[in-house]
Amino acid sequence: MSYIVNKLIGYLRLMRPANIITAIADILAGVAISGYFAGITFQTCDLDSTLPVVCLCLATIGLYGGGVVFNDVFDASLDSVERPERPIPSGVISKTQAIILGCYLLLVGILAAFAVGHLNGCSGWIAIGIALSALVYDKWGKHHAFLGPLNMGLCRGLNLLLGLSIVPSALKHFWWMGLIPVIYIAAVTNISRGEVHGGSKKSLRITGLCYALVYLTMAVMAALQQHIWYALPFIILFAFLINRPLFRAMKDPSGPNIGKAVKAGIVALIVMNAAWVAAFAQLPFALFVLLLLPFSLVLSRIFAVT
Repeated sequence: MSYIVNKLIGYLRLMRPANIITAIADILAGVAISGYFAGITFQTCDLDSTLPVVCLCLATIGLYGGGVVFNDVFDASLDSVERPERPIPSGVISKTQAIILGCYLLLVGILAAFAVGHLNGCSGWIAIGIALSALVYDKWGKHHAFLGPLNMGLCRGLNLLLGLSIVPSALKHFWWMGLIPVIYIAAVTNISRGEVHGGSKKSLRITGLCYALVYLTMAVMAALQQHIWYALPFIILFAFLINRPLFRAMKDPSGPNIGKAVKAGIVALIVMNAAWVAAFAQLPFALFVLLLLPFSLVLSRIFAVT
């Protein structure tokens, strides 16, 4: 019995469940931006309206989970030195088992996306793009100082577009919003290289500037949608959550401080996405997305985020 439990925990550790919740928030933000929630309230939600959203959430669970599993597969040798406690180097999960899990998750993610976009294939092709981008990052991208962060950001940008694709015509108007997660995640990835041995203050300042660009853009978009007062509390909370550990890391760019800044940057994605929902949809939907935050925080205390 303990063997089975250890295996299950090992698989969950590979999948980074706290991060997966942030990916689900990406989807919900994209769905809100698409206008899909227009005319839908919590009282009028039914199976027909919620099933496509559930399928896209399932898709992102598979795509994100598969991506991070392959990250550990490709990093197995390095982790045996720097992070020997992780599932593969510790022997809890073999590399073969991890590869099978990763392939299964990516396949589920792609099939779930095609189930939503079966009429035009839009969602499915975006899912394939996410899977390929994740694998490229896992194998090659992460080793490039400039291209690596952009590659990681691309995965998140495409994830937002996956949510948008629930209304294919919305992609024509809001495709450029996929660039915002690219900038944000590139900024987070930029400092994540210093988690083990420490980082530089210059790198942290660049990330700080990228953060400011992101939440200022969010405020402008909320104002254009005439929802600024709905979105502003979420934007302020988002800025607080990401800047507080970042400023601490600027004062002392040690590995542990940078690790906390990276962790905060990832988990705060939920608040960022809640702000997008508040800017483009009804406030109850934004509060629903925000409720994902405590679940992610609890999981981040149990399972690794980075």
